[in-house]
Amino acid sequence: MTIVVLDGPVGTELARRGVPTPLPLWTAAAIEDAPDVLAAIHRDYAAAGATVHTANTFRTDPWSLRRDPDPDRWRRLTEAAVGIARAAVGSGRVAGSIAPLEDCWRPDLSPPADLAAHAHGRMAVALRDAGADLLLCETFPHAGEALIAADAALATGLPVWFSLTVGPSGDLLAADVLVDTLREAVRRGVAAVLVNCARPPRITELLPGLAGIGVPFGGYGNVGEPDPIVGWRSEGPSAPGPYAAAAAGWIAAGATIVGGCCGTTPAHVEAVASLVRA
Repeated sequence: MTIVVLDGPVGTELARRGVPTPLPLWTAAAIEDAPDVLAAIHRDYAAAGATVHTANTFRTDPWSLRRDPDPDRWRRLTEAAVGIARAAVGSGRVAGSIAPLEDCWRPDLSPPADLAAHAHGRMAVALRDAGADLLLCETFPHAGEALIAADAALATGLPVWFSLTVGPSGDLLAADVLVDTLREAVRRGVAAVLVNCARPPRITELLPGLAGIGVPFGGYGNVGEPDPIVGWRSEGPSAPGPYAAAAAGWIAAGATIVGGCCGTTPAHVEAVASLVRA
């Protein structure tokens, strides 16, 4: 059984390295303001053992930048993010991130279906044209918008990975809704399904329900805590060893894609990669 090691987060890693991530661009600000740091993060994840690397496109979509006076800035940022990742990781695969158009922990803010389809469609095409190897629809808490994004990504002809979140409290999607949505995404043609942006114990509870889903599945979880002031706090029970132990449990449950989300670092990815190599 081949285990694919996905990289870790960009946002919390930029903050850990002292790079501001202000709204509305959030992590996308680093594409223009700190491209060398962004490239170093990608290189560090590659050195840690990741083989799939997510370009910093979580907030470069046309919806997030709809109020920017330059109507093409979102596309240039998307192209630059994919290019930075590509140059940094060598032979690794580059995934173009397609994110919820609003807050990944506020499904109630998801835009109407027609607006979501338009924005996700434009983003998917831009990522394909920028040279992404696959498209990663990630951190979706709203089943309807998630499937709209999946359809847009699938229309490009690229492989699509599809990941839902249940949030830091583990309750944004009921387990049956999560599994049913993942199964529907598989029926539509996605190549892999995941659960991300949640505490590792909650991912451990959910992943056995994905066994037999028909495509590779996996997870990438958070360490640390959300913070209303700084966004995320990574102190506390965030050592790489316990995270890798949780990932080992995911693999035992049949997961073949594992990586890290908010608060994890290249050290966490290296710990996961080491257990995969063992």
